[in-house]
Amino acid sequence: MVSNIQLKMKSEEDKKIERTLNKIKYKIAVMSGKGGTGKTTVVVNIAQTLSDMGYKVGVLDADITGPNVPLMFGVEHEILQAKDEKTIIPVQAGNVKIASMEFLLRDKSNAIIWRGPLKIKALKQFIGDVDWGELDFLIVDLPPGSSDEPLSVVQTIKDLDGMVIVTTPQQVSLLDVSKSINFAQVTNTPIIGIVENMSGFICPHCGEITYIFKKDGGRNIAEQLSLNFLGRVPLNPAICEAGDIGVPAIKKDEKIKEAFTNIVNNILKVIKEK
Repeated sequence: MVSNIQLKMKSEEDKKIERTLNKIKYKIAVMSGKGGTGKTTVVVNIAQTLSDMGYKVGVLDADITGPNVPLMFGVEHEILQAKDEKTIIPVQAGNVKIASMEFLLRDKSNAIIWRGPLKIKALKQFIGDVDWGELDFLIVDLPPGSSDEPLSVVQTIKDLDGMVIVTTPQQVSLLDVSKSINFAQVTNTPIIGIVENMSGFICPHCGEITYIFKKDGGRNIAEQLSLNFLGRVPLNPAICEAGDIGVPAIKKDEKIKEAFTNIVNNILKVIKEK
């Protein structure tokens, strides 16, 4: 039986999370059914594109055991600071605010070997204890799959505006999209749409496109399931180079910038029509 004290503590935690989320206009989770789809790359460049458009943006790195958002923003050596005993100040990457487990690791090579309850507790602290301030968008980078962390996020952020699902064009990845869609349906989470990543290799010398992983898989499954197709991101060497040096890829290549501008405009259209 849960004691009155436990109920009170839980209620206070919920109130704190609610107060934090009330200052954020739009909350969007980015999900993939499997690893290797480039989901974090999509998160980082969506966030940077929104910021460049003038929006106030935060990124919650909810991948507790594989936090890569700080590396791709070039701030992996920063640490989270405390305003007081109950408030954490997010790290700034330009105008984008970030909270990630990476900022709490002294030895970056150490594995985080935690069971579900510890990861869930950390996520709730990142949502409720971080001083996100007034934001237009909070983008949540979910870990691959549909286990503890994604479930905890959608249960904690009860007014999530929707989910962006990232896939690659090949069949094996598309099979996992259906699992992400099923997760959204079971948890009553709106689906904003599908992004197809690694959609055709652009030769850096001649500009010719080669569809290494097939073509239009993301668009086709979106059409089959009556979902929004938000756009495609080409397989471009500049994306890998940018990630390794800690710069969002839209800052390094005009075609990538054009792709993400299109994706973000489609996201804005969907959420503003709700």
